[in-house]
Amino acid sequence: MKRKNWTIACLLLWGLAACSQKGAENVRLQTVKVDSVRAVGEQTLLQYPGKVKAAQDINLAFRVSGTLRKIAVEEGAPVRQGQLLAELDPTDYQVQLDATEAEYRQVKADAERVMQLYADSSTTASNYDKAVYGLKQITAKYRHHQDQLAYTRLYAPFNGWIQKRLFDEHETVGAGMPVLSMIGSGMPEVEINLPAAEYINRQRFTSYHCTFDLYPGKTYPLKLISITPKANANQLYTMRLQLMAGEGTLPSPGMNTMVTIRCNEEGVQRLSVPAGALMQCDGVTQVWLYSPADGRIHACPVQLIRPLGDGRVIVSSEQLQPGQCVVSSGTRFVKEGEAVQPLAAPSATNVGGLL
Repeated sequence: MKRKNWTIACLLLWGLAACSQKGAENVRLQTVKVDSVRAVGEQTLLQYPGKVKAAQDINLAFRVSGTLRKIAVEEGAPVRQGQLLAELDPTDYQVQLDATEAEYRQVKADAERVMQLYADSSTTASNYDKAVYGLKQITAKYRHHQDQLAYTRLYAPFNGWIQKRLFDEHETVGAGMPVLSMIGSGMPEVEINLPAAEYINRQRFTSYHCTFDLYPGKTYPLKLISITPKANANQLYTMRLQLMAGEGTLPSPGMNTMVTIRCNEEGVQRLSVPAGALMQCDGVTQVWLYSPADGRIHACPVQLIRPLGDGRVIVSSEQLQPGQCVVSSGTRFVKEGEAVQPLAAPSATNVGGLL
């Protein structure tokens, strides 16, 4: 009997010890990485990828249809304003003009005789009006056919380079069909796309410059040309900037670049947090705000402004203050009001926390 009681007592003690150990495991805190909220300075830098474009990039076409008799330039060739680029076979237009010219001369001679008779009071006003209007009509027709003959020649509208030949000689082209593409020799432009969050704050932009991987260490200043007032299908606003003249070789159209915009943040409360601290909950962007007093976390809504180049993002929030701590890693494994344990900072003598 005593042995049986002793066995029961041992089992009870073992069960109590197991429950105590399980309870200790249940109160083990979740370890998370925390980082501090920082105040953003008065000047911040925005960076966006862009592409260099020619100041003038157009397709050239004839205003009349016909057969290409000659293309006087090759792809990549430099051209001057007013230089002949291509020519249509003018035979049909020349015949048309010759016939109209003969008709014009006859009608003009007849009209001048009627006008002289009217001046001598030898004919009626009706005949005079018919002569005047007939001469105007044939004159307009004659000038139109002169223009059509002139349109069989295509000239360079400005200085630049031939980008591409779209047709070859002896091919038939219609009026308005592009025959050559041409880019101008003016200062190139840079085009970037701005998100809506930056577009609404464009008045704070103070200066612009761009850099190229092909020209390390060289910075090219930019001048703002325009920003489209309407967003595209991706909700982005197109900004055009012009490269400023300077020493050295200018970038060529088609090159990729990185545009830096200096933005004045004076008078605006902006804070930066690690990018990993942001999370979405029911369509709301928020961070976990860590309270060192009780070791618990609470959700704090924020508005994302823009990313920075050091792995942090700029946010705006009425509840955050510089110096507070937010969870920067492990945000998906915690919940509202949960007590957490911050990850210890790495020691200079224990790199990586391996010891």
